[in-house]
Amino acid sequence: MDDDVHRRRPEGGRLSEPARREVPRALDVRIGSSTNALRPISSAERSLAAGPRQWVGLGAIALAAVSADQLTKQIVSGTLALGESAHVVGPFSIHHVQNSGIAFGLFADATSIVIGLTAIAVTWMLVFFARAGRRHPILPVALGFVLGGSISNLLDRVRLGHVTDFLDVRFWPAFNLADSFIVVGVAILFAALAAADRRPRGTTSRGHSPLSRL
Repeated sequence: MDDDVHRRRPEGGRLSEPARREVPRALDVRIGSSTNALRPISSAERSLAAGPRQWVGLGAIALAAVSADQLTKQIVSGTLALGESAHVVGPFSIHHVQNSGIAFGLFADATSIVIGLTAIAVTWMLVFFARAGRRHPILPVALGFVLGGSISNLLDRVRLGHVTDFLDVRFWPAFNLADSFIVVGVAILFAALAAADRRPRGTTSRGHSPLSRL
């Protein structure tokens, strides 16, 4: 008798439902969950490590920042004597000074400590980018500015024991392009974070902000 129409009579006397053939189901292996703890995330989706494109972007921005900072320092050092200044416009002037501390003249008497802290910061940024370079498209740009400025000033401290500052606005300690790049990079990163926080839930294709895990 055909299995599809065969009915087995149990002890109670009622007819059982027709036998159904089990269809194998493909395994759907998921690891972890999204930030709303509702949607599972596969292992491939969770990979945020920087790829070749992110590394190229970071390297290009950092190299441009180092080159621009080193070039302007060489021009100022070769044009103005130490302590000499040239008025540009309003409160802004080019003032050739030397700084053995960190940005804006802080910790000027602790050059060795500043070198060590800067080296640690640069290493941390590289490790962080290697593990999370794909978290947001703006990350290579923002971190590239911060990394380039930090490396350029670090090179000067190791090579000369000080950095050359020349951008003077009177009401603020003199600084250089490397300091400006660091500030701009941090500002870009915080602006991206703030924009992601203001974006309503569900606006992205995956239902959550790409910066939500930063």
